[in-house]
Amino acid sequence: MLKGYWIVHVDVTDLEQYKAYMAANAAPLKKYGAQFLVRGGKYETVEGKSRSRNTVLEFPSYEAALECWKSVEYQHAIELRKPVSTMDLTIVEGYEGPQPS
Repeated sequence: MLKGYWIVHVDVTDLEQYKAYMAANAAPLKKYGAQFLVRGGKYETVEGKSRSRNTVLEFPSYEAALECWKSVEYQHAIELRKPVSTMDLTIVEGYEGPQPS
């Protein structure tokens, strides 16, 4: 089964209020087996557009990644985030095929 990933780019306008979203998303992320691979940190946009914060989460499956986003718990967290941020979130299926040699 291929893993699932959230690729998240977000601009936050009020970090203190954003912390309520972070606290609320902890339970659904844990429930659906998410692990942070990237959470903040240094970055350089070398092509295209970006936002001020970047995150990549790994889920046990693509289906788990979708179910987490659709869950009642995460939808509640979104309502806490919306007034204080702008987010681009893509859910993508992992890849296990040939790699460059």
